[in-house]
Amino acid sequence: MNFNKIYALGLRHLYLISNSFPRVLDLIYWPTVQIFLWGFISKFFTLSSDYYSNTIGIILTAAILYDFLFRASISFNMMFLEEIWSRNFTNLFIAPIKISEIITSLTITAVLRTLIGLIPASILAVPLFGVSIFELGLPLLFLLIALYLFGISLGLLVASGLLRFGPSFENIAWASLFFFAPLGCIYYPIEILPYALQIIAKGLPLVHIFEEMRNILINDLINYSDIIKAISMSIVYFIFGVIIFNISYSGARQRGTLINMGE
Repeated sequence: MNFNKIYALGLRHLYLISNSFPRVLDLIYWPTVQIFLWGFISKFFTLSSDYYSNTIGIILTAAILYDFLFRASISFNMMFLEEIWSRNFTNLFIAPIKISEIITSLTITAVLRTLIGLIPASILAVPLFGVSIFELGLPLLFLLIALYLFGISLGLLVASGLLRFGPSFENIAWASLFFFAPLGCIYYPIEILPYALQIIAKGLPLVHIFEEMRNILINDLINYSDIIKAISMSIVYFIFGVIIFNISYSGARQRGTLINMGE
């Protein structure tokens, strides 16, 4: 066994990691998010064990809505990544297709991929656990719209990172949604977060979406101002995502890195 060869191979991977910000971020990211998310969940159930009268129904509804958000973002990212993996990325931008047409196509197609995951899960939850997300009534439609727009916004930001950093940014595509899970207050009210994090969390539409979900299921009340706020914030994030995507695309064209995508 030649230890010099082992050392050389190991050193190669160390250099690869140290010279790639997305790879370093990925190593730090998962343990940190897990600690934050499960720490706040544990704190909530320790301090407020009697908060939910229907714990299974509320937690499972939150999980289904969160999965809808996750699928919306990942579906957008996956279609973008498939163009890179199939080495079709260069052909895509050589063709007489506008950026707006690409974004619109991915956004609409992602709806179908998202619904394929949402519908079976929602149906199975009824006979298995006696939980139906349709108990939310008409507000469910508006909550899903807000979640979908925010999910697509995250997809646009990840796609922008892929244009800027290349395929090494791929891991962020899978991790982006988990970053917002602790701050989104999916399974617990915002009061569980430290005050400094509450200020940040209020800037996310997720807080308003899931707070309204709990308000409907627990208090049987509908606060349309929160729903409007959530949709408005999601639209702002979507516009921001489109702007960042266009900036990243223009930068990639100027640097000539588009041709290397997928290599």
